[in-house]
Formats: sequence, C-alpha cells, structure tokens
Amino acid sequence: MLRSALVASILLGVTSCVVNPVTGETELALVSAADEVGIGDAQYAPSRQMQGGDYVVDPALMQYVREVGQRLADVSDRALPYDFVVLNSSVPNAWALPGGKIAVNRGLLAELGSEAELAAVLGHEIVHAAARHGALAMQRGLLLQTVMVATAVATGRGDYSSWAVGAAGLGAQLINQRNGREAELESDQYGMLYMSRAGYDPQAAVTLQETFVRLSEGRPDQGWVTGLFSSHPPSAERVAKNRVTAAGLPAGGDLGRERYQAATASLRRVEPAYETYDQARRLLADKNFSAAETQALEAMGLVPSEGHFHALLGDIDAAQGRYTAAAVHYADATARNEEYFYYHLRNGDMQQRLQRWDEAEASLNRSINLLPTAEGYLGLGSLAERRGDRAAALELYRSAAQSSGTAGQAAKDALVRLDLPVNPGQYLALRTALDTNAMLQIEIGNPTRLTVADIGVTIAYTDQQGTTRQITRILADVLEPSTARRVNTGIGPFPPAQNYAVTITSTHVVAQPQP
Repeated sequence: MLRSALVASILLGVTSCVVNPVTGETELALVSAADEVGIGDAQYAPSRQMQGGDYVVDPALMQYVREVGQRLADVSDRALPYDFVVLNSSVPNAWALPGGKIAVNRGLLAELGSEAELAAVLGHEIVHAAARHGALAMQRGLLLQTVMVATAVATGRGDYSSWAVGAAGLGAQLINQRNGREAELESDQYGMLYMSRAGYDPQAAVTLQETFVRLSEGRPDQGWVTGLFSSHPPSAERVAKNRVTAAGLPAGGDLGRERYQAATASLRRVEPAYETYDQARRLLADKNFSAAETQALEAMGLVPSEGHFHALLGDIDAAQGRYTAAAVHYADATARNEEYFYYHLRNGDMQQRLQRWDEAEASLNRSINLLPTAEGYLGLGSLAERRGDRAAALELYRSAAQSSGTAGQAAKDALVRLDLPVNPGQYLALRTALDTNAMLQIEIGNPTRLTVADIGVTIAYTDQQGTTRQITRILADVLEPSTARRVNTGIGPFPPAQNYAVTITSTHVVAQPQP
C-alpha cells in the first residue's frame, strides 16, 4: 500500500524537497521521514529472520554492539530511533534499513580486531540511514515505475501485478541492494567523522578498508563476495579517500582493542563450531549425509545451546525420510530459540508428513508470523484444503504463489487445480469462428500445467425465428498442458448479423504436473 501511495503521489505531482541532515544538500523527497521510520520498523524483524535470526547464544555481545552503536548514533547528524542487532550468520556482512535499523553479522564480528573497527562499520551504516541512502534508492525505483506507469497508460497496459511481493520483499531488496559509489564514499567520510566525534581513532577505518581490499582479492571463495563486498564493494579509491578524510580529523583516539577482545572472546571461542556447522551444511547439500551428521554432532557438542545445530540434524534426518527423528531435532532447536521462523517451518512440514494435523498447523502459523514464506503458506493451504475449507485454501495458495520459487510454483498448480473446476473460463482459453459454411467452430486451449478432460461449453444464440436457444456440449477429449483442440460444433449456419455466445462451464483435472 505504501508503494502504491508513493507512486500515486508522483503521478499527481505531489513531491517536496528536504535538506539532507548529513550533507546539507537539498534533495527531492518522495519518501517522507515518517515513511522511512515506518518502513524500517516494518521490515526490521523479517529482514533479520531472512539473515539467520538474532544471535541469542551470547546476549552480552548483542548488548556490547548496541552500546558501541549508540555511542556513534548520539553524535550523528540525524536523530532516528536507531537500533543495532547481531545476526546469527557466518556471512561477513552488515546492513542498514531506512529509519536507523542496523544489523551486523556474527561472521563479520569475528574478522574485526578492535572496537574502533567495529565503530567504522557501524558508523558507515549509520550514515546510510541518516543520509537517506535507502530512501533515495527507493525513490529511484519509484521514479522508474512512474515512467512505466505513464507508458502503460499511453499504450493501454494496466496490469502491473508482478510488482506485488510478500511483506518481506521490500526489506530483502533494501538489504541486498548494491550501494552506489557516491553512497559508499559518503558513508565512509561521514562515518569517520562520527568516529572522531565519539572519541574513536578514525585511522581504524583506513586500516579496515585496506584489510577489506586484501580480503576481496585473496579470499573470493569464503563468503566475502556474497556478503559485505556485494553491497559495500571495497576499492583502492575508498582507501585513498579515507586517508584524506583521516588527515583532516584530529589525530589519535580510542582503538579499544582490549575491550573488543574481551567482548568477543566467547564468539571467538565458539567460532570453530560454526566453521564445522558451515562445512556440515555443504556436505548436506552434496547429500553426504553420514559426514554431515558427524560434523553436525561435533558442532552441537561444542555449543549445545545453538538452535541452528539442532535444526541441521533435523534437516539431515528429513532429507533421508526420517521424519519422526527430524521433528524431535526441530523441537530441540525451537526450545533454544523460539523466535526463529525456520525451526517452526521445518517442524510444521514434518508434523504434516506424520499426519499430526493440529501440530503442523500451529507450527506453520508460528513460522509465517515470524517470516511470511511461500513454503509456510503452501503447507497451510494444503491443510485448509484437507479439512474442506476451499476459500481459506485458495487465499493461502494465492499468498504462496507470489514466490517465483519451487513452493510458489507448487502453490500456483494447487490454486489452479482447486479453482479450475469451479471457474474453468478463468484458466482455459477459448476462441470462436465461423467456417466457410458459417458453421460455428470453437478452439479451447489449455495454458495450465494440468491435464483436463470433459470440458463443458454452453452455446447461446438466437435463431432465425427470434427464439433464444442454449446448447451444452461436452468435449470428452483429454487436453494436455500447453495444447489446444479445435471442434466443429455442428451448429449453424449463422447469418452475418446473428449473435452467439460461447462459455466454458465445466471440466475436471485428470493429471497434475510432476514436482
């Protein structure tokens, strides 16, 4: 709704300009300050879910990062409801949502060497929020969409339903977008200024970027390219600019090496467990179940309180059809972190396979409350269909069908399968024509992925005596997916001015697509 309202405001010419609180420059403002905060609030929780969930094993580490972040936020040029969180992901990354919602991954914290380096990362992200970089990226997209809407109006096109995504879609776009050169340089410059104001040595931002450049060249296969470097690409230019910025700031400042080492000591101690876990995930992807299980048990032995390790054992059992054992592992994972969607989603799948319908529905509902997914909606749709609630099943399948993935396609198939017999005219294509003898011909096409048969058509027309007639024909032939069948109805001949109408009124599904 927000995006639609913003597009409408552009079309109506409702725009304004604001002064960027960081740079002092005047900018076009299509996304208001209130909208920025609202978007950040709405997308913060699902975005964290998509990136591995909060790192709950070490609450003290979360508190430490929040304290460092707030120290920088207090000296920033824009008052926002800043919040800082550590995510449970080995991918070295950090991101900011509009409105000041900032996350840093466990994997990046393990690579840093001082509090000042952490301040460099968080200060950079604070500037992305304070300088409206996310809002400006949204505006660029909205302006592009406005051009498309204008073109659609001119050409008669009006269906832009493909824009619609799930509630978490906008957050996924914002945290995964590649920042432009100007935004990165700006965030480096003002982030270093914030470091200096907060008492940190801004030279740490220079050495950090030098490290990132080396890592980008020397470790392309260890997650950096798909993590921080994907959205925050390092470069020699950034290093050179940071040196210039540091030269213009007061020399010295706090590095906080000892504080950082103390705060991250637990993280570094358990890092081998997460490296083992990541290796086990790769083994599972290669279907090396025995080796994956050995590694997963080793990781769990090192950190029994980590829910991800229990869920991995569940995934290994589920992949081998051991659903009862898998459900136990997912329940163990949930007991260690009830706030992560994946554990509930997978448990719901197992409960459904075990025909524990109530438990399955409870788990799937909990999962989509934490993060709406096609898999969750698909599972709930099948449960609704099983208990005979067609309306609820259709709504749930429509939600899942927003995804372009495997679950989304399965939901599209289920949606058609369930609705096609009731509304065949919405799914099957119909064309009519008169042959050379003015007899009525019809052609029925099947653009779906389902095989149908016994297609009923109703033909209504007025005969030469002015009597309205209605005839039903049943086409007994089977119609495969992506095929069409032309039929001579035997009705006619029709004078040139005589009207007729043909509608598809019934059919049934005889075969579904293979998964």
